[in-house]
Amino acid sequence: MNSITKTTRDEAWELLTKYNKGEFHLRHALIVEDVMRWFAEKLGYGDEVDFWGIVGLLHDLDFEMYPDEHCIKEQEIMREANIDERIIRAAASHGWEITVDIKPEHEMERVLYAIDELTGLIGAVAIMRPSKSVSDLEVSSVKKKFKDKRFAAGCSREVIMKGAELLGWDLDKLIGDTILAMRESKHVD
Repeated sequence: MNSITKTTRDEAWELLTKYNKGEFHLRHALIVEDVMRWFAEKLGYGDEVDFWGIVGLLHDLDFEMYPDEHCIKEQEIMREANIDERIIRAAASHGWEITVDIKPEHEMERVLYAIDELTGLIGAVAIMRPSKSVSDLEVSSVKKKFKDKRFAAGCSREVIMKGAELLGWDLDKLIGDTILAMRESKHVD
């Protein structure tokens, strides 16, 4: 628990696993949690690292069971579980202009919006490499696959680019920093 939220990481995990059973979705949540924690530290929000992590962990809370109501149903679920409104808003904001009209305003929300799809794309690129790892992955390799719309077609390039724009970063910086964050995640092979 930290000063920003009364929701603990254990409580967030319990809620997540109540609505998510598939290994893919749970692993994605854990990776996004780790990447969000990394960005919190890097961007000077060290006192909010747990908050950023919980938002990352819960961001797709409703996706497995309610894919057609993604970022909508999770708000209801989180309110029923007495989750802090700041977590609810932040998690739902990654569905901006897709399923909700909650624009990512805080830097943390913008990071989540930008890296959610990108972590999936980076993971897909990594498993195609001989090493099957992000440890030797370069920005240029990700950008090459980024241009191929058929590769990891479920990862929205438009959202990734819009996320970089919201952050005021170029695509290389966003990809490079996300690779670095994923290298430190204990949930990325």
